[in-house]
Amino acid sequence: MDRADVVHQNFLDRVAARDFPAGRSPAGEIPATVAVEVFRAACLSRALDRTSRAMQRAGQGYYTIGSSGHEGLAALALALRPTDPAFLHYRDAAFQIARATQVPGQSIAWDMLLSFAASSEDPISGGRHKVLGSKALAIPPQTSTIASHLPKAVGAAYAIGAARRHRPEHQAYPDDAIVMCSFGDASANHSTAQGAINAACWTSYQSSPLPILFVCEDNGIGISTKTPKGWIRASFEHRPGLEYFSADGLDVFETHAKASEAAAFVRSRRKPAFLHLRTVRLYGHAGADVQTVYMSKAEMEADEADDPLLHMARQLGEAGILTPEETLAIYRDTAARVERVAAQAVTRPRLKTAADVMASLIPPKRACRAVNGPSAEARATAFDSDLKQFDSPQPMSRILDWALTDLMLDHGEIVLMGEDVGRKGGVYGVTQKLQNRFGPDRVIDTLLDEQSILGLAIGMAQNGFLPVPEIQFLAYYHNAEDQIRGEAATLPFFSNGQFTNPMVVRIAGLGYQRGFGGHFHNDNSLAVLRDVPGVILACPSNGADGAMMLRECVRLAREEQRVVVFLEPIALYAMRDLHADKDGGWMTTYPERGRTIPLGEVGVHGDGTDLAIVSFANGYFLSRQAAARLEAEGHRVRVIDLRWLSPLPEENLLAALEGCDRVLIVDETRRSGGVAEALMALLAERTALPAERITSTDSFIATGPAYAATMPSADGIFAAAKRMIEERA
Repeated sequence: MDRADVVHQNFLDRVAARDFPAGRSPAGEIPATVAVEVFRAACLSRALDRTSRAMQRAGQGYYTIGSSGHEGLAALALALRPTDPAFLHYRDAAFQIARATQVPGQSIAWDMLLSFAASSEDPISGGRHKVLGSKALAIPPQTSTIASHLPKAVGAAYAIGAARRHRPEHQAYPDDAIVMCSFGDASANHSTAQGAINAACWTSYQSSPLPILFVCEDNGIGISTKTPKGWIRASFEHRPGLEYFSADGLDVFETHAKASEAAAFVRSRRKPAFLHLRTVRLYGHAGADVQTVYMSKAEMEADEADDPLLHMARQLGEAGILTPEETLAIYRDTAARVERVAAQAVTRPRLKTAADVMASLIPPKRACRAVNGPSAEARATAFDSDLKQFDSPQPMSRILDWALTDLMLDHGEIVLMGEDVGRKGGVYGVTQKLQNRFGPDRVIDTLLDEQSILGLAIGMAQNGFLPVPEIQFLAYYHNAEDQIRGEAATLPFFSNGQFTNPMVVRIAGLGYQRGFGGHFHNDNSLAVLRDVPGVILACPSNGADGAMMLRECVRLAREEQRVVVFLEPIALYAMRDLHADKDGGWMTTYPERGRTIPLGEVGVHGDGTDLAIVSFANGYFLSRQAAARLEAEGHRVRVIDLRWLSPLPEENLLAALEGCDRVLIVDETRRSGGVAEALMALLAERTALPAERITSTDSFIATGPAYAATMPSADGIFAAAKRMIEERA
């Protein structure tokens, strides 16, 4: 027999028989109307769980994780304001249901059943996934995360205080809001949760405002692995900078009282708190989970006997709010209503085509205030003596610093954050002087945790800021890549474009550093960035292009709400010469304000037709060196700088190749999974041009004299290009 049916029948039988589990008598000042709302929300959550299981058995519903056993979260919802952003644990249907009672015009049962049925009319995800979430209820959508939403919740909390100091145009949260973020006891052990809570404590310890309420729903088990008794309390009760509260989530009177106390602390003190709630888990982890594999029948029955709805019915009766007959009537009426609504929900249309599914990958554009730029006096003050150098050639690092300065002058909502970006000005000096120019509120030196850096950016973006987080080295991005893949990039997808987190992620990367690092500071793999749907990957090769592309990246984030990664080739930061010592051939002057390189526009050097060399970043630099030698021997070549690596600028590249006899692709990423694979496929599918590729080997990068041994060289490019040209002749 389905355990859901067992729990259902137990409730009916035990309430009718007044056979309630033992527990505390109701205490606290919860109004009777609130107590009834909590119970109604709990009944609806329970009925939705049972109905979703029936829908799955009938082939009309899909994978879902139920909320049964966690219905006490309804009491938490009613202790908060509906404008407090809530980043929810996947078992928090009761929270969303209860919050819907605080906002007029909600049809919560219908909306959630549309989500269960994967209907394209589902108001949050448009049929893409069963998610909790609602724009009207200030609940960003979450799928079945393992604490990956905690870093962005911390960022959102930080953004509330930051918005008081620098008001962003698209501010979403009230100044007195607090952020609620809930998760399970098993997820509390995940590095993402530990890092986020540590970041919150680290920030609070320094007296920076961070109004966040962490809520741990402790049901004692994670899928099949039990949480040691007392572990959550022992782990979090005495964290510096974190106020600890606890309550029995089966006691809705205590839960509401403790949640109100914790929320009041966070709202008044603007400091983080931790609310530890005891819950139980009914029916197992998810629809496909079979508890009997790892739990005894006695253990399952013990949890079922502690059904929170039974505790609610007991307490409501003891408080004189509802009789057992009245609780049964509400329970039965709710279940019958959900069955009727579900019968209609499963008839509603669903997504059918790839285009339907992908329609929300790219967020909608938004209207932004016109920017006239700062006054001449403000700009002169910000740049100080640097203005005198604008007309002289400069290396890329300085040009990018100036571009960031201009952009931050233009857009007050831009905030930089990262390791060493402020006082030090970045490892390579790209952000020098920016903290002096704009202050520590807009150029934030963060703790050394990439998950927290990107989470801070995601959360701030949701409150109208335009974050520009820096990941110090490309290899460090792997510590936090799910914050882009699983959180930032998926937010518009799973919210049908209603929630967005636009940003420009600056990453220093690629290879060819002579004396620094090995594989941790030289990483030439971009596959982890290029395969994330909806993310734009830009990669300049020189300072002027970098400035103009960075301006376009900011426009894409600000106006089109895109997630953009701006990859800066470390070895070219300080590059001055191209062909000979002190020729200054790789330095550029600062491009005129307002000039940009639009998304997808490639760069073309030369107009030769014997051979086109297609490359980017360091490969483009080396290809220019090889091209000069080829030209000196009478060969006519052109060199194409891709600039935009995802999505690849296919049409513009093909146009730039017109008239060429052959193509040589020079790709400094690895042979397997590198950019060249996609380029070779494009040429094979769309042209008849003979094409070859030079790539890096499938290897990590060494330190010392062999720093470039695994990657393309100017000599290798020259030799391959010459052979291709001469073979044709």
